[in-house]
Amino acid sequence: MTATDGRATDTDVPDVRTAEPAGDVALVRRVRWRLLAWSGGSTLAVLLVLGVVLYAVIDSSLAAAAEQQLRDRAVPVAKSLIAGAQARVPFMDPNVIAANPGDPGLVIGGASSGTVAFVATPFGGVVPAAGPIDGLINADDINAALRSGEEIFREVTLAGAPWRVLTLPFDGPGGRYVVQVAVDTSAEERTLGVLVTVLVTGGLVVLLVSLLVGWMYADRALVPIRDAMRRQREFAADASHELRTPLAIVRGTVDLLRRHRDEPVSQVGDALDDLESQTDRLTDLVDDLLVLARTDSGAVDLEPAPTDLAELVLDTTTAMAAVASREGVQLEVDAQPVPLIADPARLRQLIHLLVENAIRHSAAAGEGRSVRIHVGITDGRAVLAVEDEGRGIRDEDLPRVFDRFWRAADAPPGGTGLGLAIAAWIVERHGGSITASNRSGGGARFEVRLPRDASAGS
Repeated sequence: MTATDGRATDTDVPDVRTAEPAGDVALVRRVRWRLLAWSGGSTLAVLLVLGVVLYAVIDSSLAAAAEQQLRDRAVPVAKSLIAGAQARVPFMDPNVIAANPGDPGLVIGGASSGTVAFVATPFGGVVPAAGPIDGLINADDINAALRSGEEIFREVTLAGAPWRVLTLPFDGPGGRYVVQVAVDTSAEERTLGVLVTVLVTGGLVVLLVSLLVGWMYADRALVPIRDAMRRQREFAADASHELRTPLAIVRGTVDLLRRHRDEPVSQVGDALDDLESQTDRLTDLVDDLLVLARTDSGAVDLEPAPTDLAELVLDTTTAMAAVASREGVQLEVDAQPVPLIADPARLRQLIHLLVENAIRHSAAAGEGRSVRIHVGITDGRAVLAVEDEGRGIRDEDLPRVFDRFWRAADAPPGGTGLGLAIAAWIVERHGGSITASNRSGGGARFEVRLPRDASAGS
């Protein structure tokens, strides 16, 4: 026996679990690529913004540092020239300024510094005057600085090399002097080039890693989507299967009645009984489907109230005693008072589902069987145990006992295949747990453990 209430196997119904439909595969593929595009695109956008900002900050910092360096080197030149009073080789601090014969201008900071200086005096001369590099002495900047008294920065390219030029006016003996200090910025350009290379290489690595992580994340993120789509397909197929059997019986019965429409009702009593039973089955199935649909949509809320689990069990089993007797099954109740806060209506439904399932499986194993219901408290939690004397549950079937519509091949007829799934939902919504196992003496045992106050988790 199986411990689920369910349906008969119908071999002409295709198994939707064997393969994923092409439409679902295409949909999942599109969603995966969209997730990857979003992940890679957002990562690329962040990297571009960070790269541009980092490059701009470093470029600005290097430029500001170079400009300040030019100022720092221009001031000693001015002071030295003022002290030297127009000397061909001005008096200067040898640690700051070195005059290298043959070099254009004054080499500042040593021959390897890349910085040279030229000075326009109030007397119209340029110190030093020998062999200046064309373009470093800019007469327009000198005249503008003389007139305005403000410093001027300019970036130029000479002989294929980038230079930064500072034109700095200052007042000295005899009038206003102008110092033009120029520095080769090739090293700065190389630094920025290396920075760009590092940013591009590092960005590509980060982007590839992001895409790889995005692919892995997409697979994980799509698991619940694929599961939901699979459950939807299975639910539709199973519901169609469950509806097909009673509808087929109803149609066959109607055809029978049409063929014997002139016979008295007493002659077609079995047909009417079939119509009634299948109508009841359809009603139960539709009711269960509505319950599950409402639970999936979150439209069903618990209404916790003070109640007693033992009283609910006694009321429910008393109402089911006639059904059990008709099936040749005896109900045995061992219940001690268990006050708790829960939804009484849902607990009655839970008890009814478990006891009804146990009656059906006990009856399928033969007459004279019993169903035992125990209510008590264990480890501070309310415990409801329902045991039957059926054929038990196969080990391979245990993981699927509470699946919707699932039923083992040897399950007894009757039920909608949804009862235990609804029972599991009721227990879960109360913050409890439900388990199915086999009894050592034969039969199945369902055990429910509920918190004494289910209102906290509802």
